[in-house]
Order: sequence, then C-alpha cells, then structure tokens
Amino acid sequence: MFCSAEAQASVRVSPQPWLTEGESVTLICEVSGSSKGWTFSWFRDHDHLSDSSRGAGGSYTLSPAALQHTGVYTCRAERGRPAYYTHNSSSQTLWITGVSASVSLVINPSRSQHFSSDSLSLSCEDQSNSAGWTVRRYTDKDTQTCPKQTGSGCVMDSLSTSDTGVYWCESESGEKRRPRNITVHDGEVILESSVDPVIEGETLTLHCLHRSTNSPILSADFYKDGSLIQNQTTGEMSITTVSKSHEGFYYCKTERVQSLLSWISVTEVLNVNGVISRVPGFRSYCHGNQSYEPEPSDSNQDDRRGPL
Repeated sequence: MFCSAEAQASVRVSPQPWLTEGESVTLICEVSGSSKGWTFSWFRDHDHLSDSSRGAGGSYTLSPAALQHTGVYTCRAERGRPAYYTHNSSSQTLWITGVSASVSLVINPSRSQHFSSDSLSLSCEDQSNSAGWTVRRYTDKDTQTCPKQTGSGCVMDSLSTSDTGVYWCESESGEKRRPRNITVHDGEVILESSVDPVIEGETLTLHCLHRSTNSPILSADFYKDGSLIQNQTTGEMSITTVSKSHEGFYYCKTERVQSLLSWISVTEVLNVNGVISRVPGFRSYCHGNQSYEPEPSDSNQDDRRGPL
C-alpha cells in the first residue's frame, strides 16, 4: 500500500455532530488539493464500516440516526492501480442521544480539567435504576471500559495524561448517554469550569487553580477565543446571565504559565407556545492533541489540534 504524504483527507459534518435519534446527519470526506477519482472508506471507533454504499461520493449519511451510531469517525481515500491511499483523516465524533435520556454521568470533582496524579470518580446514575450501565471512554488509543469499574461507577486513583478522552455511560444493549470530555494536564495550572453545559440565563463561574494548593490563583487573567476578557485579582471570573454568544474556548494565564483550553457550551432555553424547553448544548470532545467540533479560531497551546 502506498500512502501519499501530500494528499490529506479531512472530515466535516452537516448539520451538526450532536443529534437526537431519528434525525439525519451526513459526514463528508474531502481530500486536499484534489477532488476527482477518489473512492472512500469509513471507520467508526477504528472499525471499518462495510456499508460502503452509504459512503459513495465521499459522503456518509445516517438516516435515521440511531443510538448505536454514536462514535468517532474517520475516513480514508484511495485511487489508481496500484492503489494510492491518503492517511486516515482527523477524527469527527457523532453523539446520538435518546429521546428520553434519564441517565447522568456524575463526575467528581465536577470539572473538565484535572491535574495528573489526582484522583477522579465517575458514575452512571439513572432516575429509575443505574444497574446495567457502565462508564466507557475513548482515548488516543481506543475505546474501552473505564479502569477500576465498580458496578455503574469507576474510580481512577492516579490520573495521567493518557486518561484524557471522552467518557460516557453505556448500557448492556449498547446505548450511549451523556458524553463528557475529561482533560488531564501535567502542568501547574488548570481552568476550573463545569463539566456540563451552562444553562442560558444562569451564571458561569471560572477559577484558575494551581497544582500545589488546588485553590484559586489570585493574580490570573482569563481569555476567550484567544482574547483577554478580564484581569482578575480574586482568582475568579463570573459571567452573569449567560447567552449563546458566551460559547467558546476559555483559558487562564499567570505570569509564567497558562492552562489548557476548555470549550464552554451553552444550552439554549426556548419558549414555544408557553412551554419552556432546553436545547442540548454541544461540548467539544478532545483527547490528546485531537478535538472535534466546533473548529477553533486561534492556535494557542491547548488539548486539541487545529471545538468534540
């Protein structure tokens, strides 16, 4: 097999990477510099997808999408004889949620960034019965059951950067619920932010934590999408009455070091015919140097390449 060092495959998604079962979604595989003569192969969670007819012309459509379609997708293109291949594309995560998702992934401490060597516990909690649910994760290596699984929970006594990934609850029948991003940092500073999307109209509070004290750093600056938004002397930044416009990549910075970036997602509240409902927000899912959606606008040091 000959792989091209120049032709690079990439994946984009339409209309969005999170959806409810029964809806439709299309993944598009594109090759830089050339668009003709390619045939495409698709992979989910590293496994080759045999239904190649869905991938005709570089697009892969799921209609209707089902819970079991949740996963990390990549594509590869080939053409010519002998075959001339691109390398596998960057990853794109799709999350398909059930119409009624009563299961919650509870994370303690409840934040998306964690220091290496710290401990972390995760558990699947169902409003009716948590039995039959396990914590699963996707890291740089593969998809696997969370280490040290105890019933519907998981405890990691000493985190390492290899534990960075996407974690979710999975039923015995393969249903996947409540994906959350966990980033482990071996540096000295992390951004403390909620692991869950912020509800529109509520208050967003951020802290800059130092490894040695695990408490807020008083002289830290806070940034959004690469721009300074607030100088702080309290170690805390709050945004009251959060709106969709506050979504973005946030990080904090001291005189010497800065945290990794975290994508802050905002869940919209809609009023339709007098009924208040929440539209799920999508959080970027990152692991290692790879992240998924949406695409960032800056190139600061963080846990993603190029917001899952």
